[in-house]
Amino acid sequence: MALNFAKAEFVRSAGRREDFIRDGLPQFAFAGRSNVGKSSVINRLVGRKNLAYVGASPGKTTQVNYFLIDRRAYLVDLPGYGYAKIAVAVKEKWGKMIERYLRNSQMLKMVFLLIDIRHEPSANDKLMYEWIIFNGYHPVIIATKLDKINRSQIQKQVKLIRTTLQAGADTQIVPYSAQTKQGREEIYEILDGVLAAEDPAQE
Repeated sequence: MALNFAKAEFVRSAGRREDFIRDGLPQFAFAGRSNVGKSSVINRLVGRKNLAYVGASPGKTTQVNYFLIDRRAYLVDLPGYGYAKIAVAVKEKWGKMIERYLRNSQMLKMVFLLIDIRHEPSANDKLMYEWIIFNGYHPVIIATKLDKINRSQIQKQVKLIRTTLQAGADTQIVPYSAQTKQGREEIYEILDGVLAAEDPAQE
């Protein structure tokens, strides 16, 4: 049975490992550099403007934020990385928090790594991709801000992302626009597919 994304609620912001949710429900994490659009993706998935905070300036997501969907699964918004104006000590704290989450969240089923489709992935993007794989997950890439490029550029930019990350052909890349909602149905299908595989009785 497909998730009802209209039934969405913010549950908790976790700033320490002790605050991570461990209630047995599946979790799907969204990682990416500051201002890449993680909160916007979550808002569009649930059909709400401000469930996840969207700030005008980068680096607003400073904790691990949990959103309960249909009382069956969590979407997890991880702190953004790579924003130059944030103090080094704060960056290190966020990095450790993301690492602890990836290592300690036993119900984490998938990590979505968001990358701006307009640009070559940064060194931080590559590091995060490798980090996710090192922790035992096979990330799905959401290539955001699709509406900012011409349709003729899409395949070229997707290839650039795949090549720069050294991602195999089995790594799924979903071009996505928060403005036009293109790519949203693919993300729904991925989430529902993982849940169905976890619990065939829910199909």
